[in-house]
This record gives sequence, C-alpha cells and structure tokens, in this order.
Amino acid sequence: AIEEYKPLDATTNPSLILAAAQMPAYQELVDDAVAYGKKLGGSEEEQIKNACDKLFVLFGAEILKRIPGRVSTEVDARLALFSSGSPCSPTRDRMGAGEGYCGLSLRAKRCVQPGCVCRVLEAEYGIHCNMTLLFSFAQAVACAEAGVTLISPFVGRILDWYVANGDKKTYEPSEDPGVKSVTKIYNYYKKFGYKTIVMGASFRNTGEIKALAGCDYLTISPKLLAELSKEHVKLTPTLSVKEAQACQLEKIHLDEKAFRWLHNEDQMAVEKLSDGIRKFAADALKLERMLK
Repeated sequence: AIEEYKPLDATTNPSLILAAAQMPAYQELVDDAVAYGKKLGGSEEEQIKNACDKLFVLFGAEILKRIPGRVSTEVDARLALFSSGSPCSPTRDRMGAGEGYCGLSLRAKRCVQPGCVCRVLEAEYGIHCNMTLLFSFAQAVACAEAGVTLISPFVGRILDWYVANGDKKTYEPSEDPGVKSVTKIYNYYKKFGYKTIVMGASFRNTGEIKALAGCDYLTISPKLLAELSKEHVKLTPTLSVKEAQACQLEKIHLDEKAFRWLHNEDQMAVEKLSDGIRKFAADALKLERMLK
C-alpha cells in the first residue's frame, strides 16, 4: 500500500504492528526480533520486551526503505502515565538498526506533567516526538509549549464519542466534532507562531479529510487513500495561516494544575484518552504473548 500511494511519511502503532506480525510475509522480521531478544539474554520477560522493541524498529526500517520522510514508532502505551524522566530511553545504538533507525521518531504518549517527557526527548536527545492519542485542546497547548515536533489529534475517535454519547448520529464534514477540534488547534498554533506540526489522524471518511485540506499533515489509511484516488475534483484549502492569524483566540499558558483542570473539563477527551491507552496496551500484551 505504501508503494502504491507513495506517502511522504508513515506512522505505526501496536495494533498495526500486531496485525502485520501475524502475516506470513513478515515472519522473517519476527524471527529476527526473537533472535535479538534471546541474544541479549536476561529473564524471559526482558527477552520478550527487547524482542518487541526490535520488532518495532525492524518494521520502521522496512517502511523507511519506501518513503522519503520519517516513521513514527509508538512507545509502549503502558508508559503513558510516566511522570519523571523519559519513558523510553534512547536505544539507537543498542538496537543496531543502523542508519535507518536514525530516521525514526519515537512517538511519546501523554505524560502526567504536560510535555515533560517529550521536552526531555526533544531537547536533550534530539528525538523527534509525535504526540498521539491527542483529544483535548489542553493536550495540544501543552505539546506546543513543550516544543514537540508533531502532534496527531484524532479526528475519527472524537466523532465516535459524540455519535455514541449524543442524539445526533451524522454530521456534515464542517460540523464534525473531530474536524472542529483539529481546526481550532491548527488556528491556535498558526496564530501564535508555534512550530509544532499538526497532523490530523484517525479518519472515518473522506469528508473529514477534505474538510481539513490545508492542514500541515494528514495521516490517512490505505482504504481512504484508495477512495480519494478515485475522485477527480479540485480541493480548496479550508485551513490557512492567513485565516488562522485573523481568528479570535486567546493565548494561554498551562502549568500542571491548569493542564489537569482544562483537560478534565473535556469529558470526551478524558474518556477517549484512557480508552486509547488501554486498547494500545492490550495489543502490546497480545504481541508479547505471540512472541513468547
């Protein structure tokens, strides 16, 4: 699919890696990861964790052979609430994936103290961070203030929550709650000059994608890329720096107390964040059991 649609960059997550690791075509990568885990030794648990790390790197390196840009590689979701220091120690040398791994970006989860983990990874280790499972405006502000490279606000999962918890079951693209969330974040970043890239993610339909035309980046599934490839209409950007700079938004600064309160005020974000962490963690456990 990557070779067919030729994206600039790519993202992975535990669910995608779990699915790919069960395909016969990628058995060699699984075998290599298992051999790596055994080679490092230690307890069975340590061997499995090292094998999992290696498998993520091996898949990322394979993807890098097919794209000109970066791969976002998700760190273990069970580190999501890590609050002091780094949740993922730099492992470029230990992994031995060579030059390819240097092109990977570790994707750090939301941390308890807003931005503390990604601030360390970005500033001290030079590791580009893509902050995912991003549902609230508070998360977006914290990421920007921490100077992260990129954020992935989830459009479709926001829509899912509103459909499941409200009376309205269908939305026009411009009124889609996920689209409106990303639009606000994009406008805020551009109005106040933040360099963090906004990459809309988790789309449910092509209408959401087209409603965010003009956004910095969008990460799109092969299924929706296939649908878009059949359309032959000119897209007019709906987001632009010029319009963002003219919008009515006030700049805010968040310490930990303010971050916690603002995020907590968004019921959707609180529920979808915890749900996303649980689901990614569950798939990481399934992957470990498979390797075992």
